[in-house]
Amino acid sequence: MGTGVMIGAGIFALTGQMAELAREWFPLAFLSAAIVTGFSTYSYIKMASKYPSAGGIAMFLEKAYGKSMMTGACALLMYFSMVINESLVARTFGAYTLQLFSMDKSSWLVPALGVALLIFAFLINILSNKFIQSFSFIMAFIKIAGLLILAGGGLWAAGLSFESLSVAPNDTSFSGFLGATALGILAYKGFTTITNSGSEIKNPTKNIGRSIIYSVSICFIIYMLVAFAVAGNLSISEIIKAKDYSLAEASKPAFGNFGLWATVGFAIVATVSGVIASVFAVSRMLAMLTDMNLVPHSHFGMPGNIQRHTLVYTIVLAILLTVFFDLSRIASLGAIFYILMDIAIHWGVFKSLKEDIDAKPIILVTAILLDVIVLGAFLWIKLQSDPLVIWVSISGIAIIFSCEKWFIKAHSRM
Repeated sequence: MGTGVMIGAGIFALTGQMAELAREWFPLAFLSAAIVTGFSTYSYIKMASKYPSAGGIAMFLEKAYGKSMMTGACALLMYFSMVINESLVARTFGAYTLQLFSMDKSSWLVPALGVALLIFAFLINILSNKFIQSFSFIMAFIKIAGLLILAGGGLWAAGLSFESLSVAPNDTSFSGFLGATALGILAYKGFTTITNSGSEIKNPTKNIGRSIIYSVSICFIIYMLVAFAVAGNLSISEIIKAKDYSLAEASKPAFGNFGLWATVGFAIVATVSGVIASVFAVSRMLAMLTDMNLVPHSHFGMPGNIQRHTLVYTIVLAILLTVFFDLSRIASLGAIFYILMDIAIHWGVFKSLKEDIDAKPIILVTAILLDVIVLGAFLWIKLQSDPLVIWVSISGIAIIFSCEKWFIKAHSRM
């Protein structure tokens, strides 16, 4: 499931945006993002192996910080990051689907198709958990096979001569490269959904860690192959122009119109399955937070259990984001929220749990430093190019922490 979420969001939605920031170095940004993610997985693997549960990150934060404002607020940062990711994938679905009809990506049909996908994901998630997991497993194999074929064809058509990389990277800045790395981390963060399956995976103390490592490794290989295939068939200006559907454009030199149709087909499969898997995981995490009395809950007259209600909340919020935000801003918000939550996880483990889970402090400190460096560079770039993203992020974080503080204080009096 983690592989399905990563491929669904990452390679299709972020390649063009990363190229816009890192320019000729954009394939290497996938590598640097994989390195940062590799250090990040350490805390999650250690925690999931010691405390496997359906709560995943919510449970990890509770172990590190107790039932406190920090636990609830940081878990909500992760929740909103995942919901933002779902809206990112939903709009990517719309952008790629419109390529079949040569329609402008600015068309109102992009968010409309994204909303339709989210409603479909809701209907699928009403079904049994076993069906969702089986569906995600099958779709992951289809996506992997399809992307490998497209990447192989693209590399063959390029003759291993990479047009985008052959230009001297005069326009590339180190801060731009780090900013692209921050977006690239979004392409890998789907591994966190694996931690929500701790109560269902057989022998979780061993298999959760293996699943995370395998998922990140598979995605890294695929991302690098696809990035080099795109670099071999399109110039940087062409990649940026086709930012939201760059993979579809890159497939044309190798496969012609068939490549376009095939790429769009795989993109549809990837985004559909990615949203379904993500909604499944994040609604379970919010339900866990509700059970832990860390967030308020109201059923608003809806039937069913708490998880069914959190599923509705998740879909409604993702629809609103899909309608009102474009792809680049959605991705930026998601990156900021996620990296902040990631820092909180590592710090909590370092401060309170390193002996309990036998974690090496040097790895935890390195993970924190890498996150801080990448996030700082990304914030600097956005402050210069799109300050609205910064102000929305600050406002969102302030609201989350303030509301959580109020709820914890009010609930403790009851």
